[in-house]
Amino acid sequence: MLTEQTTRTRGNTISIEKVLRILLRRVLTIILVTIVVTSTALGFSLYQKPTYEASIKILVGQKSQAGTNLGADVSGLQELALTVAKAVPTKPVAQAVVEQLKLPEGSAEQVLENMSAQQDPATMFVDVSYKDSDPKEAQRVANAIGQVVSQKISEVSLGANAITATVWEPATLPQAPVSPDPIRNSIIALVLGGLLGVLLAFLLEYVDNSWDSPDEVEEISGVPTLGIVPRFEISARKKVEILAGKRGGE
Repeated sequence: MLTEQTTRTRGNTISIEKVLRILLRRVLTIILVTIVVTSTALGFSLYQKPTYEASIKILVGQKSQAGTNLGADVSGLQELALTVAKAVPTKPVAQAVVEQLKLPEGSAEQVLENMSAQQDPATMFVDVSYKDSDPKEAQRVANAIGQVVSQKISEVSLGANAITATVWEPATLPQAPVSPDPIRNSIIALVLGGLLGVLLAFLLEYVDNSWDSPDEVEEISGVPTLGIVPRFEISARKKVEILAGKRGGE
C-alpha cells in the first residue's frame, strides 16, 4: 500500500525546490556527462581533416539588347541565372573541369560532389563554391569551374541575343578552413551535454528508491514524522572491544 502511494506521489508531485534539490544532489553526474560529451566533440573536431572553400561569382547577362530581348527584362535574366545555377553542378561541367586541369581519371564524381552553386536572390549573380582539403586546389578548381561554365554557355547560346556567363569575381586563396569548427562544435556539445546530464540526473532520481531526509519521507508517505532514530558509527576497534567484553562476561 505504501509502495503504491509512494510511486504515485513521486510521479505526480514536483516543485522548484525539489528540482533544485535533485540537481544539487546529482551535480557531479551532470558535470561528468557534460565534460565527457564536450571532450568527445572537441577531440573529434580536432581529429577531422580541415576543409577549405573557394568561391567565385558569375554574372549572367546578354550580348545584345536590340529589339525585344531578355536584356530589357530583368526578371527574365534572373530566371536564366537560376537556370545557370542549376546547370553548374552537373556531370558535363565536372568532366570538362577534370579535362582542363588534367586531373586523374574518375575525378569527375569527386569534383561534382564538392561543388555547389546558387543564385543570389533577385539578382543575375550566381555564387559557385568548391571545397577541398588543399586551399590552393580549392581555388584552382573553383576558377576552372567558372571558365568551363562561361565557355559552355557561350557554346549553347548563339545569335544576336546570346546569353553570357561572365566570371565577375574569381576565387581567392582561402585563409581559414570552413570545417571543422572546434569552437562551435564545443559550444553545441556543452549545451547538449548539460541537457543530457540533467536528464540523466532525473532518471537516476526516478529509479532511486532511497529516502534522504525526513521532509522527503513525509512528502512521499503522506504521514508526519514523529521522530528520527540517529545512526551511530563506531570504529572497528570499538567493535572488537565490545565483542571481547561480551565473551569475557560469558
